[in-house]
Amino acid sequence: MNFDKINYIERKTKELKTENPPGEGFLKFLYYNPLGKLPLNLVVRKKFLTDFYGKKMSEASSKEKIKPFVQENCINMEESKKSVEDFTSFNDFFIRELKEGAREIDNNPEALVSPADGKVLVFNDLKETTKFFLKGDEFTIEEFLMDKDEAKKFHGGTILIIRLAPVDYHRFHFPATGQIGKSKLIDGYYYSVSPYAIKKNFRVYCENKREVSILKTEKFGEIVLSEIGATMVGGIEQTYKEGFVKKGDEKGYFFFGGSSCVLLFEKDKVQFDEDILENSKKGLETKVYMGEKIGKAK
Repeated sequence: MNFDKINYIERKTKELKTENPPGEGFLKFLYYNPLGKLPLNLVVRKKFLTDFYGKKMSEASSKEKIKPFVQENCINMEESKKSVEDFTSFNDFFIRELKEGAREIDNNPEALVSPADGKVLVFNDLKETTKFFLKGDEFTIEEFLMDKDEAKKFHGGTILIIRLAPVDYHRFHFPATGQIGKSKLIDGYYYSVSPYAIKKNFRVYCENKREVSILKTEKFGEIVLSEIGATMVGGIEQTYKEGFVKKGDEKGYFFFGGSSCVLLFEKDKVQFDEDILENSKKGLETKVYMGEKIGKAK
């Protein structure tokens, strides 16, 4: 069986690149081989496997994995507040903080910025029915938010998905200045959010464990900020305090694993940058960095 490569655009250089995710062969087996369906449903999507692996990555013995991981993935440790030797576990390294100034925040009040380092897709029309389809899989805002009244605000709006790979910086931040409320936990499964998995079942965003909060802004209206749990993501930690927050302030972090942030916008509130829109139409993700402008207020 042939598999599409995971291609994306490196925005800084405009190069087309290919991602080689860890465990690529296993992901293909789970999502494309009929024999993979049983372990996927019985084991991989369940909480206990993710909890087990998350605990292993918090043990002191996991420190030995850090240096090879850094070298293999060419991670720039000059940006990190701690050196490789200072981390107490692989998870401690995974949730590393960056030095001040390592990410430049676009402070133009009209600019919407990326909440995280990762690869982004934008769907610019959620339609009045609050539904859109990707390869036949149905996604509804009502089901995603588990709140019928809240979903009505986003009819005809826009969805932005930013996917964090295991090699990325795993703290997420606020894309705009505003007032933030409490984060709501919606329990669910732990399916992978790799493109291999998403192409088979886009509904994982409605089925996976996730946290949802609402950021009320002057320039962009209300924004849904949602963090998605996934296979081997040991947890989602919210570090913010309710109330006023500034663009670029830290919101929280993911423990070990690759995951996604999903943002929903009201209709006609944001104009996303043309390159991101064009790449998304072609099914290509765009690699962006936290604080980088991705759109502007309409």
